[in-house]
Amino acid sequence: MSPQVPATPFLAIDLPVLDANIERVAQWAHERQLALRPHVKTHKSPEIGHRQMEAGACGITVATIGEAEVFAQAGFDDVFIAYPLWLDGDRVARLRRLASAGTVRVGFDSVEAAQRLVGVGVEGIVEVDSGHHRSGVAPDAAGALAAAALEAGLPVAGVFTFPGHSYGPEVRLQAAADEASALAVAAAAMRAHGVEPTLISGGSSPSLAATGEGLTETRPGVYVFNDAQQWELGACSPDQIALTCHATVVSHAGGRLVLDAGSKVLGADKAPWASGSGRLLDHPQARIVLLSEHHAVADLGGEALPPLGSSVRVVPHHACNAVNLVDEFTVLSGGRLVGRWDVAARGMNA
Repeated sequence: MSPQVPATPFLAIDLPVLDANIERVAQWAHERQLALRPHVKTHKSPEIGHRQMEAGACGITVATIGEAEVFAQAGFDDVFIAYPLWLDGDRVARLRRLASAGTVRVGFDSVEAAQRLVGVGVEGIVEVDSGHHRSGVAPDAAGALAAAALEAGLPVAGVFTFPGHSYGPEVRLQAAADEASALAVAAAAMRAHGVEPTLISGGSSPSLAATGEGLTETRPGVYVFNDAQQWELGACSPDQIALTCHATVVSHAGGRLVLDAGSKVLGADKAPWASGSGRLLDHPQARIVLLSEHHAVADLGGEALPPLGSSVRVVPHHACNAVNLVDEFTVLSGGRLVGRWDVAARGMNA
């Protein structure tokens, strides 16, 4: 008996689209002489990470020690934890084990955090704020911080930033320019303090097309799947969306589609500028206008409604959050089931 797809709702990967996304961005980075270090918090899947490495990625980016541990167990030995860590409790021993098995770099934005990384076997990377205003020091402060970390005994590999303010309408190009400027100032400040930044790292999926000036490395994540945010921002086209939630039409109440997929599979976050909480891949004008725990309501704008019992493909607003809500991906090629992949790093938040 041939394998069957699961009951809806489920997250599905269109394998040919996934592979095309991986190859396209790998080629883009190669042409710009940028090392590609994809952020695997988007997919949390060693199977996908291996495909990215086979296409030319130099290593991976993760959000947490837990994610790093999952991928290290799957054979990944060049990992960047691209956030400031505060080592306490068992984190020191966990990070030391990771560093004993491969190259591990960790972000920091304070002398105190750098001091806690000394002797663990990792390299530090100074984080600077390029406009997102989350973490990171001012670019012109990177040199003094790098010098202080070196004096404390921490090897410093370079500088990085995340241009997270690229997630907004009409700001992607400006965010990339802000990133390039901040990293240039930071690199100059480090050199002025006698620290040569061998790694200058940045990148986000929305600003990807304009990324590159002055960087040695880029770390996009969502490009592997794309989602409703990227579609609405113009960072991808519908044919580049590899991840959808297959949902069943359970009602036509109010002249709209009611689907059996809600926030517990699609994710609940929605950017203030977004026109909906998700989209329908095969109905480009449709928007998810109401989201409850187990149901979503889609307005098709007057288009004929798909019949009750039929299946539609919902594009989650934010792929990373949707992925963290499921245990596995259903992998399809030409509509045919070709595999199931575990979301192995799901819930690894520490």
